[in-house]
Amino acid sequence: MKAVIPILRIFDVEKAEEFYMDFLGFERQWEHRFEPDFPLYMEVSRGDCILHLSEHHGDSTPGSAVRIETSSIEDYHKGLIGKNYRFARPGLEQKPWGTKEISVGDPFGNRIVFFERIK
Repeated sequence: MKAVIPILRIFDVEKAEEFYMDFLGFERQWEHRFEPDFPLYMEVSRGDCILHLSEHHGDSTPGSAVRIETSSIEDYHKGLIGKNYRFARPGLEQKPWGTKEISVGDPFGNRIVFFERIK
């Protein structure tokens, strides 16, 4: 098996770009629409992490949660806080199960948890 690619439901492309690209630092890899006014389906990535974002009804459920393993989580956290994104100021927590985590909600009710295993 290879990597899992989660699909997260979005409802507004501009808000998705502001959150996933401007705030979290993902880059758009490609996008697809069947017709110009049809819903958008796009792939964004950061490093080896790939997410699919979809406006299509039935492609995932709003309120989904995704856990993304990362390294240098303290540096990533500092970078997020430094952006002064007006809709989120996520904390950095050490969890009893041996991880440091940043949990942030997107504008569509999805939760993204970035975590680093503590050695």
